[in-house]
Amino acid sequence: MKANLASLASGLVFGLGIAISGMANPAKVLNFFDVAGSWDPSLIFVMGGALVVAAIGYRLVFGAAAKPLYADTFNVPTSRIIDAKLVGGSAVFGIGWGIAGFCPGGAVPAIGIGFVPTMTFLAAMVAGIVAARFIMKRSLRLAAA
Repeated sequence: MKANLASLASGLVFGLGIAISGMANPAKVLNFFDVAGSWDPSLIFVMGGALVVAAIGYRLVFGAAAKPLYADTFNVPTSRIIDAKLVGGSAVFGIGWGIAGFCPGGAVPAIGIGFVPTMTFLAAMVAGIVAARFIMKRSLRLAAA
């Protein structure tokens, strides 16, 4: 129960930060990417601030804590392999973010606005997740055969 409450609190703080910073507004995000037009560099400070907080947090948590408060181990990726799936997924993510002005972290807090493009993006995101899982399972079956 404590772990769920900690997750809820973290998610609420993250969502609030996304909403306050404007990253839930696709127009602001698209203006950030439009360096040749109406460029809005303010999101650099949002991303830079997040990077600084994360770097300090990682140092403090992993330097002092032998284990997390509400779990047995830290859930941190250990793979350092850069493969086609990682590069392809990153490219699809970036292209989608540049076209739609939404990424999952910005779209989920925007649900509360009830904006139709937000709901359309989320439906497309879920469809993409389902399709990717289907393709991965199918390719694993074909590789095993």
